[in-house]
Amino acid sequence: MDGAPPPRRLAGMSRSILQRRLLDVSERLKRVRAELAVAVEQQNFLEEESEEARLRALVSETPLSDAEAREARRHAEAMTRHRQSLETTLTELLGEQDALLDRMANELSSQP
Repeated sequence: MDGAPPPRRLAGMSRSILQRRLLDVSERLKRVRAELAVAVEQQNFLEEESEEARLRALVSETPLSDAEAREARRHAEAMTRHRQSLETTLTELLGEQDALLDRMANELSSQP
């Protein structure tokens, strides 16, 4: 033995593992936030395109313009679902991060 104190444990999880998990969650949060920013921008664009296609379909009253308007609406709705999925993922990651931070704080405050 080298006389070094035993490594500190945080509720059965070593401090380094907890720190790695926090870093991983942090990196995932950065990626999801960046992807969400792009998705919001794309959704805004697709919503505008959908509205323009709808107005063109109303004015022209042709089957082709109706089909184009429906297609544009489907694209906008798909992007809305994607954005909502990213928002859900972001919320879950924030919850995971909070739980890890709480765990670390509780364990550190209870140690002598």
